[in-house]
Amino acid sequence: MGKIEFDFNQIPDLPAFYQQFADKFALGEGFGANLDALWDVVTVDISLPVEIEFANLNARRKRRFGAIILLFEEAEEELEGNLRFNIREAGGAAVHHRG
Repeated sequence: MGKIEFDFNQIPDLPAFYQQFADKFALGEGFGANLDALWDVVTVDISLPVEIEFANLNARRKRRFGAIILLFEEAEEELEGNLRFNIREAGGAAVHHRG
């Protein structure tokens, strides 16, 4: 299982997250950079199995990126073991976010 990490010390806002996601998964210009497009890519287009880790999330960042966090939680359930989603809080160890 490959692992992809998103360091939220380097991601100030949603456009920056979508850009990093597109870069890490080589999506190119056609990626829609919204929740619907993200769901489609995560559940259909990316190579599975994969572990996705969100690093350096504090309470403020969790609120700012809450919709994306929920999307990955739901995708993890939908993909039944082919996607593992973890959150590592600022200065902490990685924690499996769900299940």
